[in-house]
Amino acid sequence: MNRKRTGILVGMIGLAFAAQAQMNPKYKFEEALKLIQGNYVDQVNEEHLVDAAIKAMIADLDPHSHYTSREEAEAMRQAMSGSFAGIGIQFLKNADKTYVTMVNPDGPAMRAGVRVGDQIVSIDGESIVGEQFGNKEIMLKLRGDKDVPVALQIVSPGSTAQKDISIVRENILEKSVRESYMVDQEIGYIALSIFNRTTRPEIDAALKKLQEQGMTKLILDLQSNGGGYVESAIGVVDEFLPKDKMVFYSVPNGGGRDYYATGGYGRFYDGALVVLIDESTASSSEIVTGALQDWDRAVVIGRRSFGKGLMQRPVPLSDGSEMQLTGARYYTPSGRSIQKPYSNGKDDYFEDFNRRMQSKELLEEGHVQFPDSLKYTTLNTKRIVYGGGGIMPDRFVPIDTNQYSNWMAQLMNKGIVSKGGFEFVQQNREALLQAYPDFEQFNNRFDVPVELHRQLVDYARSMSIAIPAEEQMAAHAAIDVEFKAQVGSLLYTGGDYMARIRNEANQSFNEALRVLRDDKLYSALLQAGTVGEKLTQKTK
Repeated sequence: MNRKRTGILVGMIGLAFAAQAQMNPKYKFEEALKLIQGNYVDQVNEEHLVDAAIKAMIADLDPHSHYTSREEAEAMRQAMSGSFAGIGIQFLKNADKTYVTMVNPDGPAMRAGVRVGDQIVSIDGESIVGEQFGNKEIMLKLRGDKDVPVALQIVSPGSTAQKDISIVRENILEKSVRESYMVDQEIGYIALSIFNRTTRPEIDAALKKLQEQGMTKLILDLQSNGGGYVESAIGVVDEFLPKDKMVFYSVPNGGGRDYYATGGYGRFYDGALVVLIDESTASSSEIVTGALQDWDRAVVIGRRSFGKGLMQRPVPLSDGSEMQLTGARYYTPSGRSIQKPYSNGKDDYFEDFNRRMQSKELLEEGHVQFPDSLKYTTLNTKRIVYGGGGIMPDRFVPIDTNQYSNWMAQLMNKGIVSKGGFEFVQQNREALLQAYPDFEQFNNRFDVPVELHRQLVDYARSMSIAIPAEEQMAAHAAIDVEFKAQVGSLLYTGGDYMARIRNEANQSFNEALRVLRDDKLYSALLQAGTVGEKLTQKTK
């Protein structure tokens, strides 16, 4: 077909689509796609264009609706299922070598004889020594189909001999309960990292184990928990509130209300409860926190949560891709919508953390202003709580600026602490275990040697990382906490010892202990109202 006839045909198609587009906007999309195909200078990938168009349409709706390709959708489903097929290890790429840094207890790698400190030389006969493979590529090689073996060649510490090990991949649980342990004889601690399909049975098992150890009070840590399945959030609240207590209600696009309540199968209805939140606590975590606060069941400690009160529902497309569309808004039992405004666009919406830092909201109490229209009361003691942009804590704790500093981010992202800790353990494992036979002794007695700290700091500065001057003792103490956490996690198995060490330096955790150890203070906080009551209110 010659160029003139092609142009006439495209024009006729355009006229036909134009007539239809006047009646139905959907034809305008089809018209644009046909005209691009007929007129653009290069050949176009139709699937790529459609994907881009769908993404652009959804991006115009709200900050949380989004489109995922079929590959991304499958990866998300796998992550939320709580398991994947692998061998049960964590590893560290140190220069051109890959070392095992954690082995899941009773996982396939542990049973095959893999231990912390082993170097992985090859996977399925392909050498991974050198710079050709990064962390992602190595992870993908280790993961695969269930019941399919993967062949590793490893070298153990203190040996030069290479050992061939075949490990059959199994479903490896991605734990929702990041850590649970007894802090003292009566206070337990549970940290949730995500709300997935295994969250309810995991937290139920953790509560049972802690109660068998004498727990009568609990810290529930939701710091940096970005949410997940709403059904799992209901299950968590069910552990702490008796039957038929509203967890939240939602208002879908068709109007009306859908109510969600507890089922009465919980383990911990009466003991003192503290919930830890921060500026990254979002979505399902806010459902849990809002319900427990509204029913006066828990003291909330930390900083105002993220403020996500929109519920996304998966809408699958025929090719396996998926749209996550906001189908409803959720409200806490007292009627609060905690969704923060997003009328200024997505970029502005996700700049909220920087605004909170600049306004000093994250540094000092009293910088948030709410109008009276956002004032609500809890359901039992009638404390004042606020909607309109996150859950306000009952007890404010400022952010640790060292942990959120640029220099700390560089220190961690460049692997200086993790690699330094790994090399220290590799060189001193036997001596360390002899001096500190168990984690408790290590945690109570180990201090980072002054010379080792100096070497770490000097090396970081040689990498152009602006470590604060030695006079800023809190900054250097934060470095030692991270280094000690790395060493502890590499020396001992059976728990998230890194989290335990970090907790002892976490101000919110220590404030939770103070509140739980003072029964009068705990009771007073459930009566006196939230931090929000102390704010300077702003009327509109």
